[in-house]
Amino acid sequence: MSKSLLVISRQAPWSGPSAREALDIVLAGGAFDLPIGLLFLDDGVFQLAASQDAKAVQQKDLSANLQALELFGVEDVFACSHSLTERGLTASDNAQPLSSEQISQMIDRYDQVITL
Repeated sequence: MSKSLLVISRQAPWSGPSAREALDIVLAGGAFDLPIGLLFLDDGVFQLAASQDAKAVQQKDLSANLQALELFGVEDVFACSHSLTERGLTASDNAQPLSSEQISQMIDRYDQVITL
């Protein structure tokens, strides 16, 4: 039986390669039917913001990767409610908002956790 994996993405989409790497890991895990989840925490919640202009910072747009999560069988996508509120964002259709207590309980359900 496969071990479950949670990837925690804590970086803003254009602050370096970590945001893209987190999404790539999750998509690869989904392609191989690995029980996998994705949590956006801290500045990682900026990845969920609509209307991002990747060309302005000469980067590749990550929104297509977010939309592909469901196609790869990744259904467990979460966002920290506190992080969203702190940054003036609202919950998106792409991620289920969780409180700090819910996040702690959710992390305990996974066998392995990667933070990027």
